[in-house]
Amino acid sequence: MGKLVIVRHGESEWNARGVWTGTTDVHLTAKGRADAAKMGELLGDVRFDHAFASEQVRTHETLDELLKTAAQSDVPRSYSHALDERDYGDYTGLNKWQVRDQIGEAAFEALRRSWDYPMPNGETLKDVFARTTPYFKEVIAPALATGKTIILAAHGNSIRSLVKLIEQIPDDKIADVEMIFGTCLFYDFDDSGKLTGRTERHILTELPPA
Repeated sequence: MGKLVIVRHGESEWNARGVWTGTTDVHLTAKGRADAAKMGELLGDVRFDHAFASEQVRTHETLDELLKTAAQSDVPRSYSHALDERDYGDYTGLNKWQVRDQIGEAAFEALRRSWDYPMPNGETLKDVFARTTPYFKEVIAPALATGKTIILAAHGNSIRSLVKLIEQIPDDKIADVEMIFGTCLFYDFDDSGKLTGRTERHILTELPPA
């Protein structure tokens, strides 16, 4: 039975400032590294066969700290732009809470959480889904079908898109799904790729702005 563990990267420098990061490549803060190490402690009883991450440095640093703490730094890794964070277009670099005050709560939540709300010069979650899911089906799912245990480090929206696929969440319900910092999602699959179980583990951490 294959097992997939999904984690969100730790707090980045732009998370700490409360600005939309998206495809901007920024490093983890000291807190982000410390929380990634805590996740490594939380996952110390799991032996990974392979690690996957986006091409963005904050997921690489998350894996560095997590796997080092779990004494598994030698786990093979694969990186792909398919797992990168959503492109926030014209909102990249803007303070989230100032934008909320400018456009109103309803439009703000639609920008952040909805399936296909327009993002000027950027990506919707539907767009992210279109690039993450082929990679999952073609690369990750076959490894799970052979019984491998895999860890995947990605971003709030690339993870939400994969959760939508794995859990078969309808378009109109995906706004209710959020990947909280410090959460480890566990998915079990049989050799046909069918989901057979889901659990979570959490570290105790002060949450930065999502």
